[in-house]
Amino acid sequence: MRFLCNPVLGFVASPPLRPSFSLSAGGRILSVQKPADPSRAVERGAGLFIAIALHLGALLLWQRQAPEAKAPDAAPAAIMAAIVAAPRPAAAAPKAEPQPAQPPKPIAKPLPPAAKASPARKPATPPPVAIAGGDQTAPAPSAESQAAPSVAAASAAASTANAAPLSPPRFDADYLNNPAPDYPEFARRQGVQGRVVVRVLVRADGSAEKADVRTSSGHGELDEAALDAVRRWRFVPARRGEEAVPASVLVPIAFSLEG
Repeated sequence: MRFLCNPVLGFVASPPLRPSFSLSAGGRILSVQKPADPSRAVERGAGLFIAIALHLGALLLWQRQAPEAKAPDAAPAAIMAAIVAAPRPAAAAPKAEPQPAQPPKPIAKPLPPAAKASPARKPATPPPVAIAGGDQTAPAPSAESQAAPSVAAASAAASTANAAPLSPPRFDADYLNNPAPDYPEFARRQGVQGRVVVRVLVRADGSAEKADVRTSSGHGELDEAALDAVRRWRFVPARRGEEAVPASVLVPIAFSLEG
C-alpha cells in the first residue's frame, strides 16, 4: 500500500498495484495489462485543479481591475460637462446715479482800479517862535533844509530876513485882567519867598497851550502856584505883520511877603 498526496483530499492510501491478465480460449495469456498508476491520475487531477484555480484567480483579478481601469473614463465626461454648461448670467452693473448739476461758478469780475491816493501834503513848517525878553529860539532845521544845496539855504535866509518882523506875545495888557497867583498858605506861614520864570506857549487865539517852569524858585509849592495861574491867563498873541501866530513867551512871577 502507498500513500498519495491529493491537493483536495490530502494524503490518501492507494491499493497495491496488481497486474491484469487476459486469457484466450486456449488458455493462453494473450496480454498482460498493467493496472493504471493511481499516482498519475492524482497528478493529472492536481494539474487540472491548479489550472482551474489559476483561471479563477485570473478571472477575479481581471474583474477587480476592470472598474479601476474604466474609472478614468468618467473624467472627460465631467470636463465635457463643465465646458458645455451654459455660462452664468453676469451680474447686472449698478446703474450710475445721475449727479446733481453743479451751479456755475461765479466769474470773478476785475475790480475797478483803485483811485490813486493823492500825495500827502507836507505839514507846513511852523513859524519861528519868539520869546519875550530877547530870548528867541530859531526853528529846528528840517531834513529837507539840511539836504538842500548852499544856494537854496542862502536864498531861504534872504527871504526870512525880508519877511515881516515878529512881535512876541504879551501878558501885561490892562484889558486882560489876569489874576495874580495865589500865595500858598503853607509857604506864607513858613515865610517862603521866591521867583519863578514860566515859559508859556500862546496860541493864535491868545490862550495858553502849554506852560512849564523855565527857572524854579527852589520851592515846589511856589512853582505849582505859578503854573496854575499862568495856564488860566489870556495873552495878546504874537503877530507877524497883520497875522496872529502862535509863539512862546517867558512870564516871571515873584512871591514876596514884603509890602
